[in-house]
Amino acid sequence: YTPEKYPNAGLEENYCRNPDADESGPWCYTTDPATRFDYCAIPECEDQIMHTGEGECMQCNGEDYHGEVSRTESGLECQRWDVQEPHMHGFILKHYPEKDLRMNYCRNPDGELRPWCFTTNPKKRWEYCNIPRCTTPPPVSGLDSQCLSGKGADYRGRIAITESGNACQHWNTQHPHKHGWIPDRYPCKGLHENYCRNPDGEKKPWCYTTNSSIRWEYCSIPPCDRTEQGIAGMNNVPLQVPLTEECYRGKGQSYRGTTSVTASGKKCQAWSSMFPHRHIKTPDRFPDADLRNNYCRNPDGDSSPWCFTTDPNTIWEYCNLKRCDDHTQE
Repeated sequence: YTPEKYPNAGLEENYCRNPDADESGPWCYTTDPATRFDYCAIPECEDQIMHTGEGECMQCNGEDYHGEVSRTESGLECQRWDVQEPHMHGFILKHYPEKDLRMNYCRNPDGELRPWCFTTNPKKRWEYCNIPRCTTPPPVSGLDSQCLSGKGADYRGRIAITESGNACQHWNTQHPHKHGWIPDRYPCKGLHENYCRNPDGEKKPWCYTTNSSIRWEYCSIPPCDRTEQGIAGMNNVPLQVPLTEECYRGKGQSYRGTTSVTASGKKCQAWSSMFPHRHIKTPDRFPDADLRNNYCRNPDGDSSPWCFTTDPNTIWEYCNLKRCDDHTQE
């Protein structure tokens, strides 16, 4: 067992290692001529997790996990969040100040199923971490709202019909639309029955529809107070005005409209999100491309504006946009 023959086994210095996948764990040759090799006393990570004190279990999907586990479920060491090697990424601390991206601790900054990290293995970009679910129920926030406040992430009312009058599809079914928002996987998102919800940071609550030709639509939720209604009204006005923006010139690299639906009707994934698709087209890498929210854009000189989709089975698609006709534009 030489480092040359096993370049991926980490055979540095005289450290305990397991190059031959021995079931008893890491070992080494010893300096005692009478003992050729021996196993090393290395605690198992799972035991360590359970005994490293408070915070080492997670509620919900671990969005608020602040523990210090820093190995992935297969035992790989996590890459520090503040370095860009071996993996470059968009999770820059100053852009995510509330996500506690300290050291190389496992975190869930992007709404994944559970905490994860980039790994120090150049061949494995990222992996989930093995953090047990807390046995105590999550604290009841008391913020379960029956009306629309902000983006409606805490809306838990019973409206189950979209803005255009389509009935909502039940979250626990995959028909007529297949999707990844399975209630068991996201225990704190309130995905009950077929009620309108906002589990993914959209601009307001939405649902998949029972109409097979319309994948999803926003819902009309009454605002919690008049001032919000006034603000919402003001916010909606500019969206109506730039109709000229809903077409693009050339390849659409200058397109700055607010369309966020693909040509086949799929919803766009936000550029700053890594769920359901991990990618490198992040706002901090393309500062001049105006990668706001989940609006269709063309940051990389493609043939027309596009976006990543929220459908786990479709990474990206071109957007539902026409090229501008210069005469009507004038």
